[in-house]
Amino acid sequence: MIFEMTNQVRVKNIQEGQMWYQTLFNRQPDFIPHEGFAEWEVIPGCWLQVAEGTSSEASGPIRFGVTDIEGERERLIEELNIDRFEIFSREEVPVKWATFTDPWGNRLGFFEYLNKNEERERIKTIMGN
Repeated sequence: MIFEMTNQVRVKNIQEGQMWYQTLFNRQPDFIPHEGFAEWEVIPGCWLQVAEGTSSEASGPIRFGVTDIEGERERLIEELNIDRFEIFSREEVPVKWATFTDPWGNRLGFFEYLNKNEERERIKTIMGN
């Protein structure tokens, strides 16, 4: 039985990486078990680990569900000085999505449900409300 998951990205400098991801998530790490490593529980049971090391350019993207993809894009451009990235959608896909990279080449992204009722139901299910 699978009941949780983790995903890991690597950064060259853990202090810089931790600060960057703190800004991305708008909060401190949930767990720092040892030097060179920080973890955030993004949603219940889903952890992102940031570890000092060499990033893998071919992996990802890891996409995070958001309720306002345009607003999050503007926040990251302003707060993290990342390049403007394109937001995509297709008629047959129930979300719009985007991909960007962190300063170490890790591919990340966002997605937003087009149907806001579906989005609210997903949030209630995932967050246990």
